[in-house]
Amino acid sequence: MSIANTEFDYIIIGGGSAGCVLANRLSADSNNRVCLLETGPRDNTSLVSTPIGVIGLMDSKKYNWMFNSQPELSQNERTIYCPRGKVLGGSSAVNAMLYTRGTPSDYDHWASLGNEGWGYDDILPYFKSTQHQERGADAFHGTQGELNVAEGRSKHPLGETLLQACRQAGYVDNSDFNGAKQEGIGHYQVTQINGERCSAARAFLHPISERTNLTIVTDARVARILIENKQASGVEYHHQGELKTLRAAKEVILSAGSFCSPQLLMLSGIGPEDTLKQHQIAINQHLPGVGENLQEHVDIITVNESKKANTVALRPVGMAKMMKEIWQYISQRKGFLTTSIVEVGGFIKSKPELADPDMQLQFIPLVMEDHGRKKSTLLTYGYSLHNCLLRPKSRGRVSLHNSDFLQDPKIELNMLSHPDDLAAMVEAVKINLTIFAQPAFDDGRGKSIFPNKSALSDQEIEDFVREKANHVYHPVGTCKMGKDKDAVVNDRLQVHGIERLRVVDASIMPTLVAGNTNSPTIMIAAKAADMILADNSH
Repeated sequence: MSIANTEFDYIIIGGGSAGCVLANRLSADSNNRVCLLETGPRDNTSLVSTPIGVIGLMDSKKYNWMFNSQPELSQNERTIYCPRGKVLGGSSAVNAMLYTRGTPSDYDHWASLGNEGWGYDDILPYFKSTQHQERGADAFHGTQGELNVAEGRSKHPLGETLLQACRQAGYVDNSDFNGAKQEGIGHYQVTQINGERCSAARAFLHPISERTNLTIVTDARVARILIENKQASGVEYHHQGELKTLRAAKEVILSAGSFCSPQLLMLSGIGPEDTLKQHQIAINQHLPGVGENLQEHVDIITVNESKKANTVALRPVGMAKMMKEIWQYISQRKGFLTTSIVEVGGFIKSKPELADPDMQLQFIPLVMEDHGRKKSTLLTYGYSLHNCLLRPKSRGRVSLHNSDFLQDPKIELNMLSHPDDLAAMVEAVKINLTIFAQPAFDDGRGKSIFPNKSALSDQEIEDFVREKANHVYHPVGTCKMGKDKDAVVNDRLQVHGIERLRVVDASIMPTLVAGNTNSPTIMIAAKAADMILADNSH
């Protein structure tokens, strides 16, 4: 489709979790001409629709940006893999589909920073209005929204073993991590519908694809936002080998994610003066906070061998079971192919005096290393337990390697740079090892794989954490909302100093929420759509 030099009311950059919601809400009025630009392809592949396809998407250049960080000084100069969805639906098309929101205190904290309208009571209606909770509606959940939230259709037996071990270690059950309280362990709900992935594209775009006032362009790489007289006027993008221009009569909305949104702002002359000058980019607005304040849930995995053939492995018994599972999925949309991989876990406190949980457990019934990309580990029967720090104090940044829009952003995660985070992760390892040591695992427990022994000193655990700690794909904060000198957008998500330009995605979060970030990003976009429509109603 050739749409060069065409004018739209709204241009949305990025067809991820936020962009799909914005396209849906802004095009609901047939008078609004909306264009959605996505770098990746359409999501018409079984790798996306089949939940277990997430394993194949982890190293798919077609559907995944496959970013890497700079060598991390606080982690033995390791380069950390940073996968992000590059497809309609964005990272909601390649994630583990867990539906969690964080705690009320997360959002009340945003409001306390001066962000009016972002307290928990303000944002709860948007969680509810975007959700179709299969359990039914209540004070915390809605049934009229597009995003289907369901019980997982796969119940791996070792999941119950993990939950039993957690109970033995003193943790309590919780059937709804998004209800009256977050603390506890149990089964995660997932963004699935009839056993298939319900990405943001499946939920918000597929049902409205016939709207004549909505244009969706895939394989479209935005080069820069056009700024004229301190106003966003359009975008330049590459499509089918040509550089094309689109004009925006009302607004340009940047929803490219926590890595690409700050990169595009800087490529468009909006960011720290020193960085822009270094790369010979004309300055449209000095905003020192662009790319700063990067936060990520630092995570550690402990892995144990199983003496029984009761976990997922590429072994004869496991492969025979998988053939049965494939047939069950084809015929009933049930079984292990519907798995989120992470079926059970929960939110716990490392210290009982804490007001809210500070750690999240995610259990996987297979041996996990390097984001599942090291396939040789799948030859071993075993199980893995993630434990991530929900409110890290470490801060990283996103910057530029050069002024080439085709270059990956320069990512410095800087995880574990704050001593409190390192101390917390040492405690996380101890918690995991305590859970694995419970009687529930006695029948079949093999040797410890990571760490390579179960009795360690604090210094040995610290060394293990530096060598193995990673993250759980929740980057936020690089275009943060606020009023301070490092804020990039105001509480209506408008870029400071530039008119008709907003950022709407996880990058606007001032601080990380205590949970998976997909659902909060969808909430942010729904709230932003209301603000955009209100501000342009005159």
